[in-house]
Amino acid sequence: MKRLFGTDGMRGEAGKFPLDAATICEAGRSLARHLAARLGRAPRIVIGRDTRESGEWIERAFAAGAHAGGASCESAGVITTPGVAYLTRVLPADAGVVVSASHNPYHDNGIKIFSPSGRKLDDATERLIEDDIRAARSAAGDAETRADGGEGDLSDVGQADSGDGAAGGGGRASGSESPEELRARYLDYLAGECAAGLRLDGLTLVVDCANGAASGLAPALFGRLGARVVAFADAPDGRNINAGCGSLHTDELCRRVVAEGADLGVAFDGDADRALFADARGNLVDGDATLWVLAGLMRARGELAGDLVVATVMSNLGLEVALRSAGIRLARTDVGDKYVLEELLRTGAALGGEQSGHLILPRASLAGDGMLTALMLLRALRERGRPLRELTEGFARYPQVLTNVRVREKLPFEEVEEVARAVRETEARLGERGRLLLRYSGTEPLARVMIEGSSQEEIEELAARLAEVIRRSLGVQ
Repeated sequence: MKRLFGTDGMRGEAGKFPLDAATICEAGRSLARHLAARLGRAPRIVIGRDTRESGEWIERAFAAGAHAGGASCESAGVITTPGVAYLTRVLPADAGVVVSASHNPYHDNGIKIFSPSGRKLDDATERLIEDDIRAARSAAGDAETRADGGEGDLSDVGQADSGDGAAGGGGRASGSESPEELRARYLDYLAGECAAGLRLDGLTLVVDCANGAASGLAPALFGRLGARVVAFADAPDGRNINAGCGSLHTDELCRRVVAEGADLGVAFDGDADRALFADARGNLVDGDATLWVLAGLMRARGELAGDLVVATVMSNLGLEVALRSAGIRLARTDVGDKYVLEELLRTGAALGGEQSGHLILPRASLAGDGMLTALMLLRALRERGRPLRELTEGFARYPQVLTNVRVREKLPFEEVEEVARAVRETEARLGERGRLLLRYSGTEPLARVMIEGSSQEEIEELAARLAEVIRRSLGVQ
């Protein structure tokens, strides 16, 4: 069985392995058992979910398994991923579980597990859970084969009847807070500690909630701080999460900002761990541009530790050039917020993130938090007294081309002489005016060629030439 936990938890189509109820139940049981063995006592787990129609039965199945493993569970109901990370830290709980597939369509779902620090579960514990799932499936398959000679079907086990008791069904345990009270704690934290001294009176904000977890929280947060809020995609029905809205579909946000004469627009994804923005003219402001603005704010406040920003290899070269011009270094990591956080903690940096809008401010939260990012950007508008369009000046996006080449095998590029030579020649042509990123897809038999530079014509020529070399050397015959 291949690894079930990726960089963003365990994800798949709801109802199918590994998001079938029997596997989810085993994941809950396994987590509880390993926590109990480590702690020497019954663990406490807090669970939240986004608005997908599968979220409730998945939460019940996980909580039923965790209860069977000796844990007590509290439900925060529909809440953002960073909301669960916050609650895990402050309750405190021994683990936080989020039922969400982030920006994926409604028929997908997933499980993310947080430690009390707010970090995602460590790799070692994830491997133990995977081993337990593998053993449970093997035992179930053997039992089914002995019974009728067929292959066991685990897809609907416990889906309807996982219980709704205090801990077993993810409901309210004795002495715990209600979901409404837990969500209120998170909202109070954002509006209080995170927004200390920030008032939004006189500002008009357009808020795209992606029909997701931010729907009941983001408009309330910004309204509480005094803004006039125009919210849309804030009526989830279980199937419309991310559907033509949210951070993957920002055209409507940009249009509405202009139509409303708003000062700023923000679009969240399904679990609101990322946010993208639009300025008053309807121009999209992505994660790279947001990092540029926040780096300027934090440096002015003396909060940009080491004059360092952390981003991934996918961040545009224009961000690196802009930061360098301001005397700020950019450290790059592999793609994934997990790697950004690791570098932030290793270097002690105070700001990092991805082009997708998944930003991390580790002194406030070790989880990316779209609403926290929005508060920081609004603080920049207020404290610097300038509109978002002006704050993004100084950051100019470099032209970029991305080409995929289907390959028959994923040999290290440096071991294929023709490819290695073409890479050296490409990098020599680009010099300091551009950047080449060559990597394999993690999920498909593809080589990805990304080139950035000052000339669109030149980088297209270079990308086509390198792609052809890869096709001759490694491509499908």
